[in-house]
Amino acid sequence: MDSEEESLLVGKSKDDQIIDDQINENKFSNGNCTTVTSPTPSRRSDEPTELSFEKNPENSEERSKRQKIENALQNPNTNLQTWQKFAISEYGLINDDLRRKVWPLLVGIDPDMVEPAPTLDELKTHPEYNQVILDVNRSLKRFPPGIPYEQRIALQDQLTVLILRVIIKYPHLKYYQGYHDVAVTFLLVVGDEIAFHVMEILSTNHLVECMQETMEPTQKRLMSLYPLLRREKPDLCDYLERSTVGTLFALPWYLTWFGHSLNSYRAVVRLYDYFLASPILLPLYVTAAIVLYREDDIFKEDCDMASMHCVLSKLPDDLPFEYLLRYAEELYKKYPPDIIEKDVEEMIVREKLQRKLDQENMERRRREIQRRKAASTSIIRRILPGMLRHRRSVFVTTAFSILVGICAYYYKSHFIQAGIS
Repeated sequence: MDSEEESLLVGKSKDDQIIDDQINENKFSNGNCTTVTSPTPSRRSDEPTELSFEKNPENSEERSKRQKIENALQNPNTNLQTWQKFAISEYGLINDDLRRKVWPLLVGIDPDMVEPAPTLDELKTHPEYNQVILDVNRSLKRFPPGIPYEQRIALQDQLTVLILRVIIKYPHLKYYQGYHDVAVTFLLVVGDEIAFHVMEILSTNHLVECMQETMEPTQKRLMSLYPLLRREKPDLCDYLERSTVGTLFALPWYLTWFGHSLNSYRAVVRLYDYFLASPILLPLYVTAAIVLYREDDIFKEDCDMASMHCVLSKLPDDLPFEYLLRYAEELYKKYPPDIIEKDVEEMIVREKLQRKLDQENMERRRREIQRRKAASTSIIRRILPGMLRHRRSVFVTTAFSILVGICAYYYKSHFIQAGIS
């Protein structure tokens, strides 16, 4: 692992190409949810080293949707629900020109009311400054390739200022490594001043669990992954639990909204369209959808932690995100957060009980070993004095026998020989 992977406690991963023509859906007549048929996957194991900013030509559906969004932007009466529908539905917000205008509307920001950014020199005394600088310097792959050196340095300085502004304004929120992956995406799309207001809203809502003193709230949240998997595919959940892989592979996905783990800029901003317009926990359901989608890959791996972490932590390049977003929405409707949170609490109780039983068994074995050791010591203590006494009597008898033998030899050698002569 490189230094950034160690910081996030995970391995690096990858991204997608949206495969829309592989999506099939059947709607129930009651309208409660959508049953999504999984497309046939086609995956690669190689990992690009640079973030791809490749632009694809618009198809007819994208052109039509772009025109609708542009018309809605001309209408001052367009409401939040309309923007959310555009962001969630297929193809999202189409391009960054539209995102620059719609993303602020999705989070309730008036672009005319933003605060000017301070200079970097004004923020250098902050205790998190050095750590932020380290992370920002690692974010080069998140910038468009080929940009001039001066522009790249300016973007890095803006990113540093953006992050420090948030944690200075909200001192109870703690910076975490990976936060910069989220911030850089908004910086690239909407600019530094609006990005600050977006990040302060996300930091006090969507990402607030991640910005606590410890990662315990985030780790507890990620535990929701297993109840989701169990409710949808129990065999898959059992296999992952037997491997003891845990949820570490998904930590960077959740902390960075997949911004750290994907290598396609198009996929990252498409996900951000969706997350900005969706309930806060949708990234978790997308995580579950990805794991469920990769069921075949998982069952092909050995059921051990190392093998499973390796396959799960590396996202394929061709994940069909339009399908996965619909699947995540289906999961959210079938298993809403209140149900999953109850499952998590029950799981925590079971795990505590199991740990208690394991500890009691260990203590019982320890006491049994001590009892046997004490019994052995007691036997030795009872036998040893008798053995010592026995050894003394044997010594006396042996010495007496030797003495008698010497006397007999002396008598034989002197008196008997003298009588003969």
